[in-house]
Amino acid sequence: MKILFLDQFSDLGGAQQVLLDTLGAARERGWQAHVVIPEHGPLWDEIRSRGLAASPIVCGPYRSGKKSAVDALQFPFDLQHQVRSLTRMARHGEFDLIYVNGPRLLPAVALVNRGRARVLFHAHSHIRQKSAAWLAGWSIRRASAGVVACSDSVAEPLRSHSDHVQVIPNGVRDFGYRQRTFGRDGYWRIGMLGRVAPEKGQAEFVRAAALLRSDLPRAEFVICGAPLFGASESYSDAVRAAARGLPIEFVGWQADVSGVLHKLDLLVVPSKEEGMGRVVLEAFSAGVPVIAYPTGGIPEVVADGETGFLTRATSVEALAARICEVVKGDYGELKTVALNARRAWQRSYTIAVYQERITRWMESLVSAAPAGLETEALTLRR
Repeated sequence: MKILFLDQFSDLGGAQQVLLDTLGAARERGWQAHVVIPEHGPLWDEIRSRGLAASPIVCGPYRSGKKSAVDALQFPFDLQHQVRSLTRMARHGEFDLIYVNGPRLLPAVALVNRGRARVLFHAHSHIRQKSAAWLAGWSIRRASAGVVACSDSVAEPLRSHSDHVQVIPNGVRDFGYRQRTFGRDGYWRIGMLGRVAPEKGQAEFVRAAALLRSDLPRAEFVICGAPLFGASESYSDAVRAAARGLPIEFVGWQADVSGVLHKLDLLVVPSKEEGMGRVVLEAFSAGVPVIAYPTGGIPEVVADGETGFLTRATSVEALAARICEVVKGDYGELKTVALNARRAWQRSYTIAVYQERITRWMESLVSAAPAGLETEALTLRR
C-alpha cells in the first residue's frame, strides 16, 4: 500500500507523536509512505532523520483554538498553494490512501482528490469554532473520508458526516512503572505537563496552588511545557506573573518526559477541552496518579477512584479541593489507583495496541473502497 501522510504542523505536539507512531507501523508492514508537512521544524527534522520521503507544504501557522481575522484572510491563500502542491506531487506518484492528520489540510484534499483515493481524517481534538467545524464536515463529505478519532467525545459530532468513523485511542510508550512513597514528611510534588495554552489550564493550576498554600505547606508545584504551533508568549507570561511568590517551578519544554513524570507524586490535567489527553496515558504508564477535569474524552480514560481522580466541577475551587482530598486521603488507595492505571495502559493504550488498530482500519478503508477506487489510485488534476 502506498500512503500520502499530511500534517498541518511541524512542531512536535501530541498529534504529531501519533503521526510518527502511525508512520512506524506503516514502515513495519512494508507500506510506502510519503510525508507532506510544513518545512523547518522538529517534526520535519525527525521525518528526514528516519529516511522517509518528505515534501514541504504551506500551512499557517494559525492561532491555536479560535481563529483570528488574520487567520481567516490567510487561509484562502494557503489553500491555493496547498492545492497546487498536492497536484504537482500526484504527477510523480499514485496513492492508495491519503492520511490527513488534523483538519487544516483536509479542504485541499477534498478539492483535489475527486474520489480517486481513499481519504482518512485523523481527529485528535474537538473543532469548536462553527466555521471550522462546518468546513471540516464539508470536506469529509466531499472526500467521502473515513474518520479515526481519539475518543468517543471527538468522534460523536463527526458521525453525521461519515459512515466510516472509528474510535482508536492513542498509545504511548512504556515510561517505566515505579511505586511511590506518597506524602513522606508531608512533601508532595504536583505537576502538569504539556503545551502552554489557555485551553490546557495552566492559569487554573496556578490559582489552585495559591488556594492550597495553607493546606499543603510543603507541596511543590511544577509546570512543564511551552507554547507551540506559533502561539504567542502572552499567555505563558501571564501564567508566570500570576505564579510569583508561589512554590511553582517552571521547567520549560522537556524532551525527557519520563524524567519529569518520575519526579512527580501527582499529575494534574485541568484542561478545559481535551480530545483524550495523551499525557494522561503517559502518567498511567509511569504510575503517576492523575487528577483531571471531567472534560472531553478524559472520563473515557480516567475512572474516578479507579484509574485516577476527576474533579466534581471544572472550577479552580473544585480542582484545589480534589487535590487536597487526594493528598490527605488513603495512600494505599493512591497506590492501588496507580497500579490500576498501569494495567489499563498495558491492556489498551500501548503503542503496539494503537498500531495494530490503526493499520487494520487503514486496510479496511482501502479494501472497502467503492468500485474504481481499488484500481484507480489518486490522480490529482488542476
